[in-house]
Amino acid sequence: MEKVLITGASGYIALHCIVEALKSGYSVKGSLRNMDREGEVRQAIKKETDDSNLEICKLNLLDDEGWNDATRDCDYLLHTASPFITYEPKDENELIKPAKEGTMRALRAANKAGIKKVVLTSSVAAIAYGHEKNIVTENDWTDTTQDVGAYTKSKTLAEKAAWDFIKSDENNSMVMTTIHPGFVFGPLLSNDTKGASADLMIRIMTGKFPAIPAIYFTVVDVRDIAMLHVKALKNKESDGRRLLTTSSEGYHMKRISKILNNDGFKKAPTSELPTLMLKLLAPFSSEMKSVLKNVKRGKYDADISLANQLFDWKPIPLKETISEMGASLAQILDIKK
Repeated sequence: MEKVLITGASGYIALHCIVEALKSGYSVKGSLRNMDREGEVRQAIKKETDDSNLEICKLNLLDDEGWNDATRDCDYLLHTASPFITYEPKDENELIKPAKEGTMRALRAANKAGIKKVVLTSSVAAIAYGHEKNIVTENDWTDTTQDVGAYTKSKTLAEKAAWDFIKSDENNSMVMTTIHPGFVFGPLLSNDTKGASADLMIRIMTGKFPAIPAIYFTVVDVRDIAMLHVKALKNKESDGRRLLTTSSEGYHMKRISKILNNDGFKKAPTSELPTLMLKLLAPFSSEMKSVLKNVKRGKYDADISLANQLFDWKPIPLKETISEMGASLAQILDIKK
């Protein structure tokens, strides 16, 4: 049985990846920064599949300890761990340092251990910003010389560093695929609702937004993302590729809110927040500043033909993704319709 190291095991995407890998016949080693969360991870996995082929180890993106031991008996690395926050930090290195250093730490340990392949969770954030292309492809890169925000910059710089390593003489024979989701939605496996996706949905469902800002983003179901990560492990055609794995259409955030409203969450707003108001609020709020950057980017679509072709992938429809995430969060938090 081949073994996959999946970093950041308690994360929203990582939990789905662990389930998908176990169901696909791999044994899995999941890493945690805090081992107190092992019970929570196992409980989440057991909802979907048997956890007897899952082991847990302790790793930190900013600490060398444990990485060589963790990778030594693994065949593949699936690196999902990376910090994500919805506000602009005072110091961008709060996000850039762990994203970039953690990625390099993981790759160097995997290379030393003779791991065959790395599948790295990047983001559409590393592709679609700092320029004004209406249709983005996996050949595009975010221009970090522009004011794109700390999270977007962290994902771009971490991925660039990863590709530089893969192409360097330091790399033995390890290959890599990078997966580029848009905004990830879909049902949660654990009761941890602190992630950016869950936090955004909760705030829409409970009426924390008086109106919806004019943000457009591409969207993908977390179950699709997990499937694509695991299939990429052995898909030779994906070696050395960046794969854009999101909706082909950029959706107005209001469309997501309307789906929730139609599902009975009547506090979900259906009106649009004037951009002028955002501009007035942005100087006083790091969160509004982050929102304004996305508003300024405007609508863009994505060419996802490569991922469709390589994996015969037909994305889960938006309505299904949003409705099932809404139901999942309502159950966890007892949100009344």
